[in-house]
Amino acid sequence: MPTIALVGYGAIGQSVLQLLQGDATIHLDQVIATERSLASARAGVAALFPQARVATQLALEPRSPDLLVECAGHQAIEQHVLPALEQGVSCLLVSIGALAEPGMVERLLDAAARGGSQLQLLPGAIGGIDALAAAKAGGLEYVTYTGAKPPLAWRGTPAEAEFDLDSLAEPTIIFEGSAREAARRFPKNANVAATVSLAGLGLDHTQVRLLADPSATENRHEVEANGAFGSFELILRGKPLAANPKTSALTVFSVVRGIRNRAGLLAI
Repeated sequence: MPTIALVGYGAIGQSVLQLLQGDATIHLDQVIATERSLASARAGVAALFPQARVATQLALEPRSPDLLVECAGHQAIEQHVLPALEQGVSCLLVSIGALAEPGMVERLLDAAARGGSQLQLLPGAIGGIDALAAAKAGGLEYVTYTGAKPPLAWRGTPAEAEFDLDSLAEPTIIFEGSAREAARRFPKNANVAATVSLAGLGLDHTQVRLLADPSATENRHEVEANGAFGSFELILRGKPLAANPKTSALTVFSVVRGIRNRAGLLAI
Protein backbone atom coordinates (compact mmCIF):
# COMPACT_ATOMS: atom_id res chain seq x y z
CA MET A 1 0.00 0.00 0.00
CA PRO A 2 1.76 3.20 -1.14
CA THR A 3 1.76 6.22 1.12
CA ILE A 4 0.39 9.32 -0.57
CA ALA A 5 0.97 13.03 0.00
CA LEU A 6 -1.56 15.33 -1.63
CA VAL A 7 -0.60 18.94 -2.33
CA GLY A 8 -3.60 21.26 -2.48
CA TYR A 9 -6.84 21.64 -0.58
CA GLY A 10 -8.76 23.60 -3.19
CA ALA A 11 -11.66 22.42 -5.33
CA ILE A 12 -9.68 19.62 -6.99
CA GLY A 13 -7.96 18.39 -3.84
CA GLN A 14 -11.16 18.29 -1.82
CA SER A 15 -13.01 16.41 -4.57
CA VAL A 16 -10.19 13.88 -4.88
CA LEU A 17 -10.23 13.22 -1.14
CA GLN A 18 -13.98 12.67 -1.17
CA LEU A 19 -13.69 10.11 -3.97
CA LEU A 20 -10.82 8.27 -2.29
CA GLN A 21 -12.49 8.02 1.11
CA GLY A 22 -12.87 4.39 2.09
CA ASP A 23 -10.46 3.07 -0.56
CA ALA A 24 -8.53 0.37 1.28
CA THR A 25 -5.70 0.39 -1.29
CA ILE A 26 -4.78 4.01 -0.49
CA HIS A 27 -2.88 5.25 2.54
CA LEU A 28 -3.15 9.04 2.64
CA ASP A 29 -0.25 10.14 4.81
CA GLN A 30 -0.15 13.92 4.28
CA VAL A 31 -2.13 16.82 2.87
CA ILE A 32 -0.20 19.99 2.11
CA ALA A 33 -2.27 23.17 2.31
CA THR A 34 -1.56 26.88 2.21
CA GLU A 35 -1.32 28.86 5.42
CA ARG A 36 -4.63 30.51 4.57
CA SER A 37 -6.48 27.21 4.15
CA LEU A 38 -4.69 25.28 6.89
CA ALA A 39 -7.47 25.40 9.49
CA SER A 40 -10.22 24.34 7.09
CA ALA A 41 -7.95 21.65 5.63
CA ARG A 42 -7.31 20.16 9.05
CA ALA A 43 -10.99 20.01 9.82
CA GLY A 44 -11.97 18.63 6.41
CA VAL A 45 -9.22 16.02 6.19
CA ALA A 46 -9.82 14.82 9.75
CA ALA A 47 -13.40 13.95 8.79
CA LEU A 48 -12.29 11.83 5.82
CA PHE A 49 -8.79 10.55 6.70
CA PRO A 50 -8.24 10.87 10.46
CA GLN A 51 -4.73 9.40 10.24
CA ALA A 52 -3.45 11.97 7.73
CA ARG A 53 -1.17 14.83 8.75
CA VAL A 54 -1.97 18.33 7.47
CA ALA A 55 0.75 20.95 7.18
CA THR A 56 2.15 23.62 4.88
CA GLN A 57 5.29 21.65 3.94
CA LEU A 58 6.03 18.08 3.00
CA ALA A 59 7.30 15.98 5.91
CA LEU A 60 10.01 13.43 5.12
CA GLU A 61 10.15 11.96 8.64
CA PRO A 62 9.69 9.36 9.98
CA ARG A 63 9.61 8.25 6.31
CA SER A 64 9.08 9.86 2.94
CA PRO A 65 5.78 9.27 1.12
CA ASP A 66 5.91 6.97 -1.89
CA LEU A 67 4.06 9.44 -4.07
CA LEU A 68 3.29 13.16 -4.09
CA VAL A 69 0.19 14.27 -5.98
CA GLU A 70 0.03 17.93 -7.03
CA CYS A 71 -3.43 19.53 -7.21
CA ALA A 72 -2.50 23.04 -6.15
CA GLY A 73 -1.67 25.18 -9.18
CA HIS A 74 1.51 26.40 -10.77
CA GLN A 75 3.11 27.83 -7.64
CA ALA A 76 3.20 24.35 -6.11
CA ILE A 77 5.73 23.18 -8.70
CA GLU A 78 8.45 25.41 -7.31
CA GLN A 79 7.48 25.05 -3.67
CA HIS A 80 6.71 21.35 -3.43
CA VAL A 81 7.24 19.28 -6.58
CA LEU A 82 10.86 20.18 -7.34
CA PRO A 83 12.04 19.54 -3.74
CA ALA A 84 10.09 16.27 -3.57
CA LEU A 85 11.64 14.94 -6.78
CA GLU A 86 15.11 15.80 -5.49
CA GLN A 87 14.33 13.88 -2.29
CA GLY A 88 13.42 10.77 -4.25
CA VAL A 89 9.62 11.16 -4.07
CA SER A 90 7.89 10.47 -7.38
CA CYS A 91 5.18 12.94 -8.35
CA LEU A 92 1.91 13.09 -10.27
CA LEU A 93 1.40 16.51 -11.83
CA VAL A 94 -1.92 18.20 -12.64
CA SER A 95 -0.75 21.76 -13.35
CA ILE A 96 0.94 20.93 -16.63
CA GLY A 97 0.56 24.46 -17.94
CA ALA A 98 3.39 25.43 -15.58
CA LEU A 99 5.78 23.52 -17.84
CA ALA A 100 5.40 26.28 -20.43
CA GLU A 101 7.71 28.44 -18.32
CA PRO A 102 11.13 28.44 -20.04
CA GLY A 103 13.47 25.93 -18.44
CA MET A 104 10.85 24.35 -16.17
CA VAL A 105 10.78 20.98 -17.93
CA GLU A 106 14.56 20.75 -17.72
CA ARG A 107 14.55 21.68 -14.03
CA LEU A 108 11.97 19.02 -13.22
CA LEU A 109 13.85 16.35 -15.15
CA ASP A 110 17.13 17.32 -13.49
CA ALA A 111 15.48 17.11 -10.05
CA ALA A 112 14.05 13.68 -10.85
CA ALA A 113 17.42 12.47 -12.12
CA ARG A 114 19.20 13.64 -8.97
CA GLY A 115 16.60 12.05 -6.71
CA GLY A 116 16.09 8.85 -8.67
CA SER A 117 12.37 9.64 -8.85
CA GLN A 118 9.81 9.94 -11.64
CA LEU A 119 7.47 12.70 -12.77
CA GLN A 120 4.19 11.63 -14.36
CA LEU A 121 1.97 14.13 -16.18
CA LEU A 122 -1.74 13.44 -15.70
CA PRO A 123 -3.99 13.92 -18.76
CA GLY A 124 -6.54 15.81 -16.67
CA ALA A 125 -9.50 17.10 -18.65
CA ILE A 126 -8.53 15.60 -22.03
CA GLY A 127 -8.60 12.09 -23.50
CA GLY A 128 -6.59 10.47 -26.27
CA ILE A 129 -3.22 11.42 -24.78
CA ASP A 130 -2.04 7.81 -24.93
CA ALA A 131 -2.81 7.65 -28.67
CA LEU A 132 -1.16 11.02 -29.32
CA ALA A 133 1.99 10.07 -27.40
CA ALA A 134 2.16 6.77 -29.27
CA ALA A 135 1.72 8.53 -32.62
CA LYS A 136 4.64 10.82 -31.75
CA ALA A 137 6.98 7.81 -31.92
CA GLY A 138 6.11 7.32 -35.60
CA GLY A 139 6.19 11.00 -36.51
CA LEU A 140 3.52 13.70 -36.31
CA GLU A 141 2.86 16.30 -39.01
CA TYR A 142 0.49 18.59 -37.13
CA VAL A 143 -1.49 18.80 -33.92
CA THR A 144 -4.11 21.45 -33.16
CA TYR A 145 -6.16 22.04 -30.04
CA THR A 146 -9.36 24.08 -29.69
CA GLY A 147 -10.89 24.75 -26.28
CA ALA A 148 -14.27 26.38 -25.69
CA LYS A 149 -15.77 27.27 -22.32
CA PRO A 150 -18.65 29.44 -21.08
CA PRO A 151 -17.69 33.10 -20.69
CA LEU A 152 -17.84 32.77 -16.89
CA ALA A 153 -14.90 30.37 -17.01
CA TRP A 154 -12.69 33.09 -18.55
CA ARG A 155 -13.15 35.60 -15.75
CA GLY A 156 -9.93 36.46 -14.01
CA THR A 157 -7.94 35.93 -17.24
CA PRO A 158 -6.65 38.40 -19.86
CA ALA A 159 -9.89 37.81 -21.78
CA GLU A 160 -11.82 39.75 -19.14
CA ALA A 161 -9.88 42.93 -19.97
CA GLU A 162 -10.19 42.46 -23.74
CA PHE A 163 -13.83 41.35 -24.03
CA ASP A 164 -17.16 42.09 -22.37
CA LEU A 165 -17.71 38.51 -21.28
CA ASP A 166 -21.20 39.20 -19.93
CA SER A 167 -22.43 40.52 -23.29
CA LEU A 168 -21.06 37.98 -25.76
CA ALA A 169 -23.79 36.85 -28.17
CA GLU A 170 -21.81 34.25 -30.13
CA PRO A 171 -18.70 32.09 -29.80
CA THR A 172 -15.71 34.43 -29.65
CA ILE A 173 -12.05 33.62 -30.17
CA ILE A 174 -10.17 35.03 -27.21
CA PHE A 175 -6.79 33.57 -28.12
CA GLU A 176 -4.98 32.07 -31.09
CA GLY A 177 -1.33 31.07 -31.02
CA SER A 178 1.12 28.49 -29.71
CA ALA A 179 0.49 26.20 -26.77
CA ARG A 180 3.35 27.85 -24.89
CA GLU A 181 1.78 31.30 -25.20
CA ALA A 182 -1.67 29.92 -24.32
CA ALA A 183 -0.35 28.33 -21.15
CA ARG A 184 1.55 31.49 -20.23
CA ARG A 185 -1.39 33.85 -20.71
CA PHE A 186 -4.13 31.52 -19.40
CA PRO A 187 -2.38 29.39 -16.77
CA LYS A 188 -5.57 28.36 -14.98
CA ASN A 189 -7.38 27.43 -18.19
CA ALA A 190 -4.78 26.06 -20.58
CA ASN A 191 -3.48 22.92 -18.86
CA VAL A 192 -5.11 20.88 -21.61
CA ALA A 193 -3.26 22.79 -24.33
CA ALA A 194 0.03 22.14 -22.56
CA THR A 195 -0.80 18.46 -22.08
CA VAL A 196 -1.66 17.98 -25.75
CA SER A 197 1.50 19.76 -26.85
CA LEU A 198 3.85 17.83 -24.55
CA ALA A 199 2.36 14.53 -25.72
CA GLY A 200 2.78 15.57 -29.35
CA LEU A 201 4.76 18.25 -31.18
CA GLY A 202 5.80 20.40 -28.24
CA LEU A 203 4.75 23.73 -26.81
CA ASP A 204 6.00 25.86 -29.70
CA HIS A 205 4.65 23.74 -32.57
CA THR A 206 1.11 23.00 -31.35
CA GLN A 207 -1.50 25.52 -32.47
CA VAL A 208 -4.17 26.51 -29.97
CA ARG A 209 -7.45 28.36 -30.25
CA LEU A 210 -9.47 29.33 -27.15
CA LEU A 211 -13.11 30.43 -27.32
CA ALA A 212 -15.67 31.95 -24.99
CA ASP A 213 -19.02 30.47 -26.01
CA PRO A 214 -22.19 31.90 -24.39
CA SER A 215 -24.21 28.89 -25.56
CA ALA A 216 -21.85 26.39 -23.92
CA THR A 217 -22.91 24.59 -20.77
CA GLU A 218 -19.83 22.34 -20.78
CA ASN A 219 -16.12 22.68 -21.48
CA ARG A 220 -15.45 21.51 -25.04
CA HIS A 221 -12.06 20.21 -26.13
CA GLU A 222 -11.13 19.35 -29.72
CA VAL A 223 -7.85 17.78 -30.83
CA GLU A 224 -6.83 17.08 -34.42
CA ALA A 225 -3.66 15.19 -35.27
CA ASN A 226 -2.09 13.80 -38.42
CA GLY A 227 1.05 11.76 -38.95
CA ALA A 228 2.58 8.46 -40.00
CA PHE A 229 -0.04 6.60 -37.90
CA GLY A 230 -2.93 8.16 -39.84
CA SER A 231 -5.14 10.83 -38.30
CA PHE A 232 -7.65 11.35 -35.55
CA GLU A 233 -10.15 13.91 -34.37
CA LEU A 234 -11.24 14.00 -30.75
CA ILE A 235 -14.15 15.97 -29.34
CA LEU A 236 -14.71 15.83 -25.60
CA ARG A 237 -17.45 17.71 -23.79
CA GLY A 238 -16.60 17.83 -20.13
CA LYS A 239 -18.83 19.08 -17.36
CA PRO A 240 -17.19 21.77 -15.24
CA LEU A 241 -16.38 21.04 -11.63
CA ALA A 242 -19.22 22.44 -9.53
CA ALA A 243 -16.81 24.06 -7.09
CA ASN A 244 -14.77 25.74 -9.84
CA PRO A 245 -16.09 26.36 -13.39
CA LYS A 246 -12.53 26.86 -14.69
CA THR A 247 -11.85 23.16 -14.03
CA SER A 248 -13.35 20.10 -15.71
CA ALA A 249 -14.74 17.40 -13.47
CA LEU A 250 -12.72 14.89 -15.51
CA THR A 251 -9.56 16.45 -14.07
CA VAL A 252 -10.55 15.18 -10.63
CA PHE A 253 -11.29 11.71 -12.00
CA SER A 254 -7.94 11.73 -13.80
CA VAL A 255 -6.15 12.34 -10.48
CA VAL A 256 -8.06 9.52 -8.80
CA ARG A 257 -7.21 7.17 -11.68
CA GLY A 258 -3.54 8.14 -11.48
CA ILE A 259 -3.41 7.38 -7.76
CA ARG A 260 -5.25 4.08 -8.11
CA ASN A 261 -2.98 3.01 -10.96
CA ARG A 262 -0.02 3.41 -8.60
CA ALA A 263 -1.78 1.55 -5.79
CA GLY A 264 -3.62 -1.21 -7.64
CA LEU A 265 -2.45 -4.56 -8.97
CA LEU A 266 -3.70 -3.67 -12.46
CA ALA A 267 -2.98 -0.34 -14.17
CA ILE A 268 -4.76 0.87 -17.31
